Amino acid sequence: MKSLIEGFFARPGAVLLTLILIFVNGVFALVKIPKEAEPDIQIPNAYISIVYQGISPVDSEKLLLKPLEKHLKTVPGLKEIKSNAGEGYASISLEFAAGEDVDQAISDVRQAVDDAKPYLPNGSEEPKIIEINISEFPVFTAALFGELPEHTLVFSARQLEEHLESITGVLDVEIQGDRDEILEILIDASIAETYGLDPNFVIGMVAANNQLVTAGAIDSGVGRLVIKVPGVIESLDDILSMPIKVSDNKTIKFSDVAVVRRTFREANGWSRVNSESAVVLDLSKRVGTNLIEVVDKAKAVLVEAKKELPQGVNISYLFDKSEDIKRSLNNLGNNVVTAILIVLIVVVVALGVKNALLIGLAIPASFLLGIAILHGFGITMNFVVLFALILVA
Repeated sequence: MKSLIEGFFARPGAVLLTLILIFVNGVFALVKIPKEAEPDIQIPNAYISIVYQGISPVDSEKLLLKPLEKHLKTVPGLKEIKSNAGEGYASISLEFAAGEDVDQAISDVRQAVDDAKPYLPNGSEEPKIIEINISEFPVFTAALFGELPEHTLVFSARQLEEHLESITGVLDVEIQGDRDEILEILIDASIAETYGLDPNFVIGMVAANNQLVTAGAIDSGVGRLVIKVPGVIESLDDILSMPIKVSDNKTIKFSDVAVVRRTFREANGWSRVNSESAVVLDLSKRVGTNLIEVVDKAKAVLVEAKKELPQGVNISYLFDKSEDIKRSLNNLGNNVVTAILIVLIVVVVALGVKNALLIGLAIPASFLLGIAILHGFGITMNFVVLFALILVA
């Protein structure tokens, strides 16, 4: 060890060049290394939910949970199943044994759910399988609010969703408060009775004319022609112009007996900001991307897109995880500077100015070298790494 130290002192030029290279590579790595809140940890859990509007908790258990549980029990490595049946929905929480390959386990769960689908009742929605991953939790939340009609806020949120999802590094943008659009049909019973129409017959006409019909194809020997029968209602005019009955050489259309309007499904909850109606956008990023850069780009997109939104739509940031990362990085920088100053004071008193300067350069070089090594191995700058660096400082 003594000969190694003497060798370094005998070659001051090489040592200085090495320090310069360490500083350059370290600063480059510090700028480029992805900064995240939490490390990429796969939790051995999964969650399955399925919706079937209108059924009771007892029927939910019988029709939804039991077929799914029967097939899920065959998944290898499954430790525990917890089920919950409610009005109009059912949910299942899965916990796998420690050490299991989570990716393979999720694949087996998807296969088990696919095997159970034929045993689920018609009318139930597609089962949703959610893999629990800390790194995929929302990192930024923005709210659109204002004293405006609900459809204005919802359409504005959908417009912003398209802009945000185009950002590099964004995994998903979910709208909290978004609702499916539906056509609400209000039949005038008195007018329908005048034309001798039963309201149930009118409703049946809509269902009968909103079906996808498989018409087949004609093979002429020269070519094959697919036959298309338009039967799916795609617009409001398709319903209003639909003929219902012919009476006295006059065609009675749907618009003669009913009022049709676009609306949303009934809401299960509401959000409010500053006592005004709100719609919330949750943004999650891709694994391994820079959290600070993604959030900063999202804020810039929101500022620019706000110019295109209707008058009266306000945007508020409810949650921003990048602020925590920025504070941690600032704390790291402050601790490094403090450590250098303390060491310099002690070394100047004991060994002199020259030795103090060399040691003062060695401290930041050590941190930068460590960050460069982490970046080379593809490790992100997360709170675990920051805590270790701050502890060392």
